[in-house]
Amino acid sequence: MRIAVVDGQGGGIGKHIMERLRRELPEDVEILALGTNALATSVMLRAGANEGATGENAVIYNAPRVDLIVGPLSILFPNAMMGELTPAMAMALAASPAKKILLPLVRGAVELVGLRAEPLPHLIEELVQRVKEYVEKF
Repeated sequence: MRIAVVDGQGGGIGKHIMERLRRELPEDVEILALGTNALATSVMLRAGANEGATGENAVIYNAPRVDLIVGPLSILFPNAMMGELTPAMAMALAASPAKKILLPLVRGAVELVGLRAEPLPHLIEELVQRVKEYVEKF
């Protein structure tokens, strides 16, 4: 199984997700760090990714080649992360046949109704649990 963790800016959210996934998942699960910039990719690689790739072409190329995509919900929005996430990246991620398990984190003019306010560590814990369940069924 191949999992892509997608993040941008400083890569902090991706780092936390990566660390938890690496601890919780079997060694044979391949985790790919897809960063919108080199810093995000580098941080996720140091946190335990098997491989990393950066930028628009890397996201477009790899999105259909993974079994699962994880990251913040904003990776599906064009121009998210202060413009780092291009419309082509958002389209490739949204159109990928991979299952998506996303954190309900969005900045800007989007408001998600019906979600409870939870601290980031709790959200990451829930994301990791859902990923583990998916991997077990895969």
